[in-house]
Amino acid sequence: MKTCFFLLSLALSALAYAQERQFPVVPNFGGVFRIANAAPIPDPGLTYNIVMEVSMASEKADDLNFAINNVARLLNLHALAGIPKENVHVVVAVHGEAAYCLMNNEAYQKKYKTSNPNLPLLKALKEAGADLYVCGQSLFARNIDRQTLVPEVTVALSMITTVTTFQLKGYAFLKY
Repeated sequence: MKTCFFLLSLALSALAYAQERQFPVVPNFGGVFRIANAAPIPDPGLTYNIVMEVSMASEKADDLNFAINNVARLLNLHALAGIPKENVHVVVAVHGEAAYCLMNNEAYQKKYKTSNPNLPLLKALKEAGADLYVCGQSLFARNIDRQTLVPEVTVALSMITTVTTFQLKGYAFLKY
């Protein structure tokens, strides 16, 4: 009897962890899992204004940028928790080494000898409503021509002024 109970418990535990990633707002990126009885959970009655600083580059040029993929995770997690898409406003302030992943495929291939794996992610984030900004200071410091950036990105004066402006407007700050 104890053996049957143990095997049943083991099987149910395995089923609980066998679920697949979900992509409720950003298809194919930032997959998340539903977590039963989690606390605290986002409040569907709130509006979520979030500014995210992204400076982390990928370890390898042909890898998706982990930090930018976390923007997709943030959007998907809030949607999975029942927050309406129109109640989640995300601003992404990219700077430092992460600025390279915002280059169009031609410029990226010239620099890294591989295609830019982030292009579909950037397009999906923009379609999901994220506002993508790149630090103009980082562009100058890294000799990145603004004409080589993807169209989903807006050039800002700096990451610093972008973050402080949105923080003073009441946006919560996250850093990746």
